[in-house]
Amino acid sequence: MASRANDGVLLGCALFCAAALLCSDVSVGAAPGQSSNSVRASDHAIASDARLAGDARQTRFVLDLDKAIQFRAFALADPYRVVVDIPEVRFQLAAGTGTVGRGLIKAFRYGLVMPGGSRIVFDLAGPAKIAQSYVLEAANGQPPRLVIELEEVDRSAFIQTLAAEARPELMAAVADAGGAVATPGMATPKLVAAADSRPVVVIDPGHGGADNGTQSSGESEKNLVLGFALALRDRLEKKGKYRVVMTRSDDTFIPLAERVRIARNQSASLFVSIHADALPREEGDAQGATIYTLSDHASDNEAERLAEAENKADAIGGVNLTEEPSDVADILIDLAQRETRTFSNRFARMLMAEMKTSVRMHKHPLKSAGFKVLKAPDVPSVLIELGYVSNKGDLEHLVSEDWRSRTVGSIAQAIDAFFAKRLATAGAAN
Repeated sequence: MASRANDGVLLGCALFCAAALLCSDVSVGAAPGQSSNSVRASDHAIASDARLAGDARQTRFVLDLDKAIQFRAFALADPYRVVVDIPEVRFQLAAGTGTVGRGLIKAFRYGLVMPGGSRIVFDLAGPAKIAQSYVLEAANGQPPRLVIELEEVDRSAFIQTLAAEARPELMAAVADAGGAVATPGMATPKLVAAADSRPVVVIDPGHGGADNGTQSSGESEKNLVLGFALALRDRLEKKGKYRVVMTRSDDTFIPLAERVRIARNQSASLFVSIHADALPREEGDAQGATIYTLSDHASDNEAERLAEAENKADAIGGVNLTEEPSDVADILIDLAQRETRTFSNRFARMLMAEMKTSVRMHKHPLKSAGFKVLKAPDVPSVLIELGYVSNKGDLEHLVSEDWRSRTVGSIAQAIDAFFAKRLATAGAAN
């Protein structure tokens, strides 16, 4: 996972079948007009030409289009790549386009990665930053153009760029013939980085609104976890190391997919979902905190039962699930999924090591299952079950200020250790 290999995608190949798409970065050279969503093919932008210019210090990519589009560009390491996510595009490029590189770009590939979305992936010759990225409107007889300008940097500068610019929000940067001008009201990645380049930690208190979660002895999960999450936010903000974002800070219902989108749109470096469990009386008793990571297959029956219960939150909140995109497809095809799961598992182990010194843990504290809320493919994510409200001892802890303070402290320590480890790993690779 850490190697983030290209999953066997061979440059210059013909169309991949649907099965190959699920394990590739993109389907290379997708057929013109290919579309699997409800939008008419004629509504998609058409890419008619792509070319590279420059040298080993500065390289420019230009994509000719028939209309301006939105885009999202970010860099990845090990191996060095730049990824550009765009709305679904009909690529009408010459055969072999992208197989021959130039300057900082060894080669590039492109295609449909999900209904409504296309992707361009650049394999880099070495570390490089996105110096500029913008869309030029049609002018002087020239078509609209997507332009990505890369600049050579050393690895240290590249790693710093990742923290500030990786996974920026989808943005429409539209420029006239005189140069790139960002769309009014939308910040460019550089401006965001200059304002606050600290890692973003998203804290997700489960449930809310009409969805109470588990309940026992007059206590509801949604209130318990909100109070805990706010205390964790305050602790992290006091450190000054992170920018903390809450998916909810009051009794509001937030759909599961929206919680994932919040993390991705904020370019989150870590997502921590806070919950409390309960067992039906006929299933006996259980106690202690449990830490869950994402997996296609549940680690045990209890994990599967819990994931099924948590994934019903949208139905409780009245969300029309038929209108949601396929999270599974997004997870399977996303370029960053493998490394993300590695970091998620690493953080889960660090979290267990810290929590067990001050918190009663479940007899099997590390588990995995298919939680929808953990499916941000490019954000390391864990779900913490603080304890069982169905267990008298755990419930007493959950309402205790002293217990909350100790547990919040252990989680904050684990977050510090996680980011210290990532920085140390990046530095050692130089």
